Amino acid sequence: MHHKATITTAIFVLLAAIAATCGSWAQTADASQPAIAKRIGTIKAINGNALTLAPESGPDVPVTVEPTARLLRMTPGDKDLKNAAPIQVQDLQVGDTVRVRGRASDDGKSIDALEVLVITRSAIDAVREQIRQDWQKRGLGGLVSSVDPAAGTVTVSVSGMGGKKNITVRATKNTIVRRYAPDSVKFDDAKPSSLQEIRPGDQLRARGEKSADGLELTAEEIVTGSFRNIAGTVNSVDANAGTVTVQDLLTKKPVVIKITSDSQLHQLPAEFAQRIAMRLKSSMSGGAASGAAGNHAEDNYGTGGGARPRGMAPGGANGAQMAGMHQGGAPDFQQMLNRMPTVTLSDLHKGDAVLIVATEGSTSSSTAITLLSGVEPILQAAPSQAMMLTPWSLGGAPGGEGMQ
Repeated sequence: MHHKATITTAIFVLLAAIAATCGSWAQTADASQPAIAKRIGTIKAINGNALTLAPESGPDVPVTVEPTARLLRMTPGDKDLKNAAPIQVQDLQVGDTVRVRGRASDDGKSIDALEVLVITRSAIDAVREQIRQDWQKRGLGGLVSSVDPAAGTVTVSVSGMGGKKNITVRATKNTIVRRYAPDSVKFDDAKPSSLQEIRPGDQLRARGEKSADGLELTAEEIVTGSFRNIAGTVNSVDANAGTVTVQDLLTKKPVVIKITSDSQLHQLPAEFAQRIAMRLKSSMSGGAASGAAGNHAEDNYGTGGGARPRGMAPGGANGAQMAGMHQGGAPDFQQMLNRMPTVTLSDLHKGDAVLIVATEGSTSSSTAITLLSGVEPILQAAPSQAMMLTPWSLGGAPGGEGMQ
């Protein structure tokens, strides 16, 4: 929730702002041509001065760069064309984000470019990393409890080891709202949306400015989706088909989970799973959070990166907290997940316990966003609370966050 505030959208917004604020951009275009077109997208292929442009939506656009065309390389965040560096066609690379302006063909399907404004792939990668870190620092994720479009608010229930708390996510006129496609695990496939499309039970990830008490967030971006949370045991694995069949503990029915290159597969180390199980069991009984036995969770999986997970006090103090837990008491399981060992389909066997977040899909089949194995102690200790640990990812977005 990684998982990027969509880097594509961020770059498109930047280029649009440049075009709107810099008069020199339009002045060099041939105003005598009746059909002047401009498109923004990513370079998909290059053949001499011929480009294939993949826009944010719609079909690919063939672009021919005219011999007299002006090509400029911009730095993300810089909106002044005076600081742009002139480049040549041979400097362009597949993966660069560009804004082209020029003469449209009679059918409007191609462009003879008079100007090309470029943000390189390496610059985009740097922005992507910056945004990913911002999602981790200023983001939150949880289940939607209620929505009030008129007030511009969404109430989100965030689960922690000490229970649940409600956080109000406030949208403004500048908030970007997107929603996952029902059959996709890719964050880039998320479509522009609105608060009216958000429903109770949806999973939501947002980033923005948090209030001092942590109970309200003014969102710069909100991403939502309706996903399936599955806790169960592996019935069978078909590596050739890229699927795993899981017996859902809730419905008592088998479900086929598709595993793609975008799916995140991780395994909880046995000792760590035992400690989580102890905490869940303790919280269910209403007792103290399992004492010192759980206070030394592996620091390799915490988010603090120091000698112990952030929020963990020495000597067993503050025992209700654990690796991946924020100061407000809510664990960021996506950050914790990112530190766990990765696994493949061949590592899964019949009888293995798994926690899965998947696309809605059909009744019998879904595509895995995240699969977490090694969770047997958790399901045995507290099956009713196990799903609160299910990690939620933005599928290549910032958290891993994707929401990678």
